[in-house]
Amino acid sequence: MIVARRPLRGAFLFASSLAALACSRTSADANAKADSTKVAAAAAASTVHADSVWRAPFGTAPDGTPVEVFTLTNKNGVETRILSYGGIIQSLKTPDRSGNVDDVVLGFDDLAGYVKSSPYFGAIVGRYGNRIARGRFTLDGKTYTLAINNPPNSLHGGVKGFDKVVWHAEPFKSDSGVGVVLTHTSPDGDEGFPGTLNAKVSYTLDDSNQIVIHYEATTDKATPVNLTNHTYWNLAGDGKRDILGHVLAIPASAIIPVDSTLIPTGEMMKVAGTPFDFREPTPIGARIDSNHIQLKYGRGYDHTWVIDRADQTGLVRAAHLREPTTGRTLDIYTTEPGVQFYTGNFLDGSVVGKSGHVYKYRYGLALETHHFPDSPNQPKFPSVILRPGQVYKTTTVFKLGAVH
Repeated sequence: MIVARRPLRGAFLFASSLAALACSRTSADANAKADSTKVAAAAAASTVHADSVWRAPFGTAPDGTPVEVFTLTNKNGVETRILSYGGIIQSLKTPDRSGNVDDVVLGFDDLAGYVKSSPYFGAIVGRYGNRIARGRFTLDGKTYTLAINNPPNSLHGGVKGFDKVVWHAEPFKSDSGVGVVLTHTSPDGDEGFPGTLNAKVSYTLDDSNQIVIHYEATTDKATPVNLTNHTYWNLAGDGKRDILGHVLAIPASAIIPVDSTLIPTGEMMKVAGTPFDFREPTPIGARIDSNHIQLKYGRGYDHTWVIDRADQTGLVRAAHLREPTTGRTLDIYTTEPGVQFYTGNFLDGSVVGKSGHVYKYRYGLALETHHFPDSPNQPKFPSVILRPGQVYKTTTVFKLGAVH
């Protein structure tokens, strides 16, 4: 969190069109006409993968508000779809080592799936990502009570968090890429949180195959803020298989240990010699069922890793993920102090997602960059309190790739 304001680039919609090439008007110009046809075909092929952003309807929210989907494409053919409902990354298509393109995030084909039963697939979560113990905290001498939507705690902003509202959305194209800017005003008392919070989140897809997520917020009263994105990843392809064969590296020497309700104990636990040591690339399934009390509490991995920063500020690597059979990779960089690694332990086959895919046990994983859980009640943790006159700012980057 920093207090200097930086203006966001203006948003605007643009359309791309194919260039038309003139053909010769006589049979004597046959050779020139053939050359012209070849050039036209090349122009069309290159334009298919030109940077573009398109908006389209995507249903209607329960309160009657229209929802839109924004399709972002870069010159390499990477495509992502962002919803105004919840700021959700609805799909993300990227090639494997052989050039085969597949969707690598979990989700639904229509809005009804997200409204009915989504476990935060792809969404912006807030005001407070992760848990707050017993749904209460004290700030400046006053105790605030939140919804208990993950008994006995409050999770991801409450019953109707930022994942369940329709954000105002505007697409843009800039020198840095194509994207969409989302804004939302959360009123004073929303889900029990104090202060009117004005939030802004931008998604930018660039030609380096990066999705840059930038978060900003201001308030008129002191309030906790901890925004993140809750994408479920499967680099083998959406709905293909579990994620236990993915190879993960997290540059972190410690995690935040939790109690049986997944609330931090207030201490830090060194990962050396434990199943939580991912400082070297390790298959996710190698130790996930080890006899460790923290794995029993989370039913697998569901913990915050404390990113090793040394004296570094700004963006640092939070995780490197590789799927061996496709060669697809994901590198995550962030300004945040922690990354929550969750292995889809509560997916049980009851959720049917895109293209009829059944999301079975551990068919997706989340890597959520944010401050630590329950920070408003943990004096040893970095502060998450935003005050009037300050500007909350964080950035996370998802960099996609493939290795041979």
